[in-house]
Amino acid sequence: MSSPDPRHDDLIFGTLDVHATDEETLVALHAYGDAWSTAFLEGRLDEEKRKRWLAHSREDDVTFRFARPRTTVAGASRPVATFSSWDQEINVGGASLLPLRMITDVTVAPTHRRRGLLTKLMSEDLAEAAAEGVPVAALTVSEGSIYGRFGFGPATRYRSAEVDVRPGRFRLRHDATAEPGSLQMVEPKDAYPLTREVYAAHLARTRGEVARPAFYEQVYNGSFNWESGGPDRVLTTVLHLDADGRPDGYCHYRVKEGDSHDLHRIDVHDLVALTPTAYLRLWQFLADVDLISVVRARVLHDDPLDHAVVDPRTVTTKQVVDMLWVRILDLPVALEARPWREDGTVVLEVEDSLGHTAGRWRVTTEKGQARVERTEDSPGVSLSAETLATLYLGDRMVPTLAAAGRITGPDLETFAAMADHAGPAPYCRTGF
Repeated sequence: MSSPDPRHDDLIFGTLDVHATDEETLVALHAYGDAWSTAFLEGRLDEEKRKRWLAHSREDDVTFRFARPRTTVAGASRPVATFSSWDQEINVGGASLLPLRMITDVTVAPTHRRRGLLTKLMSEDLAEAAAEGVPVAALTVSEGSIYGRFGFGPATRYRSAEVDVRPGRFRLRHDATAEPGSLQMVEPKDAYPLTREVYAAHLARTRGEVARPAFYEQVYNGSFNWESGGPDRVLTTVLHLDADGRPDGYCHYRVKEGDSHDLHRIDVHDLVALTPTAYLRLWQFLADVDLISVVRARVLHDDPLDHAVVDPRTVTTKQVVDMLWVRILDLPVALEARPWREDGTVVLEVEDSLGHTAGRWRVTTEKGQARVERTEDSPGVSLSAETLATLYLGDRMVPTLAAAGRITGPDLETFAAMADHAGPAPYCRTGF
C-alpha cells in the first residue's frame, strides 16, 4: 500500500491484490465492488454478482486503485474513489494488434469531488502503463466532459438504429439466401466457443476493435444476466456457417415483448459477420422472426444495411454515440503502428499536460508506413494530446478539427493528406 498523499492527509491511497484470499483483503475487495457498483446506480453487489465480478477480474488480472478515508465513525472504511485497469490489445489498422491499457469503474464519491482524486489515480495508472511499454490506453465513458483533460479523445462512434421488419417492409436488394452457407440456432453455452473464434477473427481485421474482457463469456454464454442476477433464459444465439460448415458470423439477441402485437421487438446485443453474405443473412433472419415489428441494433456510421435494403427508410437512426476513447502514451509506437495515406513529412507539436506525448515530433510517411522521431524544428501542425487521440483511428478528419479551432499550423493540408482516409473507418462494439 502506498504512503499517504500529503495533499490528502485524511485519505489512504493504494491498490488491491485481486488474487488475494486473506480475510482482510477480501473485505476490502468487497467494499471496492460495492463502491463502484453503487456509483453506477446498481446498488451493492449480492453474493453471486460479487463472486462473478471477482472471477472475471482475476482472469483479466485487474489492478484496483482506490482512495479511502483514513478513519470512519462507523463500520469499515469504504473507498471514496475507484479506478480499475488491465492490459489487453487493440486493432489500430496496422499489421498487428497493439498492447492496450483498458480502464473502467472510474468513480469518485460526491463527498470527495474536486479534490484531485481522479487526477491522482489516472496519472499513476497511465504513468505505470507508459513505463511498462503500453503505447495506448482506452476507456468507454458515461460522461463526456471528464476525460479530455487527461488526453483521451473519442475515437470511434456507433449508430443506434431501428429497423422496421413488419411484413412487407423489410426487403433486401440482393437475396443473400441464394449464396452458399446456412444458419443454425444454437444454445448460447454451446455456441460461445465458436462465437469467440469468430470474434477473434473480427478483431484481427477491424480497426478500432479491442480484445474483450473476461466478463463477456458469462454474458454471451447465457450463464449470467447482470440485470436479473441469474441465468439468462432469454438470450438467443444464431450462427452463420459458410459453405464448408465453419462459423463466419453470429448474432446474440433478446426478444422484448410489447403490450400489443405490433410492439414486439428484438434487441441485438452482438452481431459479428466476417463476410457480407453472413451479415445480410443474419439480418434477414432477424427480419423473419415471427411477431417482431422492430429490430434495434448498433450499426456502423455508414452501414452496408443502409444500402442493402430496398427502402432505406426502413433503417432509422435514433442516435449517434461516441464509443471508444483512446489516449496515446508512446507517440512513436502508436503513430508508426497505424496506416497512413500519402507520402509526406510534418512536424507535430503536441501539448500534453501529463507529459507522455508532449513536444515536437517529425512524422515521415512512405508507402503507408510512418517513421516518428523527436525534433527541435519549427512545428507545421500544433494540437493537443486529446485532439491527436480523436484523430488517431481515423474516425474524424484533420480539416474538421482544424475548422473547430483544435488544430493549427501552416502544414494542415499536408497532415490531412498523410493521415485522413488512410484505412477503413474504425468501429468498436466492445464496452467495458
